[in-house]
Amino acid sequence: MFQRHQTRPLKVNNVPVGGGAPVSIQSMTNTVTADAAGTLAQIRELAAAGCEIIRVAVPDSGAVEALPAILAGSPIPVIADIHFDYRLALGAIAAGIHGIRINPGNIGDVDKVRLIAEKAGEAGIPIRVGANSGSLSEEMRLLPPADALVESALAQCRILEGYGFRNIKVSLKASNVPVTVAAYEKFAARCDYPLHLGITEAGTPQSGIVKSSVGIGALLLRGLGDTIRVSLTAPPLAEIAPARRILEAAGLREASPEIVSCPTCGRTRIDLIELAERVENLVQEIKQQNRRIKLKKIAVMGCVVNGPGEARDADLGVAGGNNRLALFRHGEIIGTFAEAEGYELLRQEILNHTEEL
Repeated sequence: MFQRHQTRPLKVNNVPVGGGAPVSIQSMTNTVTADAAGTLAQIRELAAAGCEIIRVAVPDSGAVEALPAILAGSPIPVIADIHFDYRLALGAIAAGIHGIRINPGNIGDVDKVRLIAEKAGEAGIPIRVGANSGSLSEEMRLLPPADALVESALAQCRILEGYGFRNIKVSLKASNVPVTVAAYEKFAARCDYPLHLGITEAGTPQSGIVKSSVGIGALLLRGLGDTIRVSLTAPPLAEIAPARRILEAAGLREASPEIVSCPTCGRTRIDLIELAERVENLVQEIKQQNRRIKLKKIAVMGCVVNGPGEARDADLGVAGGNNRLALFRHGEIIGTFAEAEGYELLRQEILNHTEEL
């Protein structure tokens, strides 16, 4: 196991960030924030799927006016995403927002940034600042890409520090994975602010999940990262499951249970792909019912060659035969059944190992 980089702790409402706290999953709504009901509906959907911190765009006064209702109904902390207009940030803070995302450089006059820092300090809420490869200054673009991100982020931190504000979280995002990884490593060597990880403009789920998994995963395995977002050109709900699975794969969350399945080959005589998907869907349905599965690992294997033996560490599993399924526990075969009956017995075994959260 790797040792996590120690960052200074902060809180986004009731969610601890940094200081060794569990890495939390974040997303962003794509509703019109002024539509409080629609925004809340999406937040609740995301929270039920495992999102722990949500960011909402605050582009106008209508969004600010909707914040009290959103904050009152949200089951998870809400961060206001502010650009250019300092009055929107002040309005969000007055509404009781749990955190602010700003770029001090695009707020403009230093007195406006000072006001945001002072009001956020009085409210006890954090500010996330960040560098994005697509919005670097001309001066920063003269540096190597990773160094440009680091220097840009440090400059933003110094602006807030100049007003005595240090309740800061930082992101350094590029669409290029190696640049992003290098930037976070360089920044962490120089600063102990909590880090929000992500690959910006990662693309559609097909490519974006891969890029995010490689980039975020590489950083997590280096001990870096306090919150993560898998940014996708897709409905926000599509971001949550990949984020959760990245944390599980990095050993930072228990899968509860881990589902393993083998690739198909010429020995497979069942519809293994469909079976594995059914088991995954069943597990998700159980979790969404606020129930916990008391199994560490479930195996869905294509044949007896790599079934009970290879997956003997699984609490429960099935291995395919000729339109039949062998059900096993810890490598010991319980019995062999017709495919439909075998799945039903597996389903019942899983349900028998659940409990209310």
